Amino acid sequence: MARIAFYSGSFDPMTNGHLDVLLHASALCDRIVVGVGTNPNKVGLFTVEERLELIREAAEAMLKAEGCELETVSFSGLAIEAARAAGARLIVRGLRDSTDFDYEMQMAGMNGLMAPELRTVFLPASSPVRPITATLVRQIAAMGGDVHHFAPANVVAALKAKFSAQG
Repeated sequence: MARIAFYSGSFDPMTNGHLDVLLHASALCDRIVVGVGTNPNKVGLFTVEERLELIREAAEAMLKAEGCELETVSFSGLAIEAARAAGARLIVRGLRDSTDFDYEMQMAGMNGLMAPELRTVFLPASSPVRPITATLVRQIAAMGGDVHHFAPANVVAALKAKFSAQG
């Protein structure tokens, strides 16, 4: 039986921090399903379809080299329902600092009550990627800053294209 993990977020955009979590998670499972959550009340920089493609382009080869399959899906509603639909047994969450820990512990507790068959696994961010957030990457890119240290090359190119088209 395949060990399937579910990693959810907005991934707007995908960052090197997200890639770090995926790389660490690949040691725990045979397949990782990355779920891009959709919120009809929130407009992202990238469409959901663009985010799914950027994730595949950035992560698929890396995960394959680790012996782990990648699947990408979009979902609305509860992440635990999307994890169940994906056949996952693990929910993967990355931690950068104590603020993340406090929030993620609350979420894991609630998810554990609603979906006791799912286990949440916390993966600490590697030192070089701890300060990276998608919000900061978007802000830096929007102001013309260089984000190549913070995001995969395909995402950096997509950010440049997005902001040059808007400017």
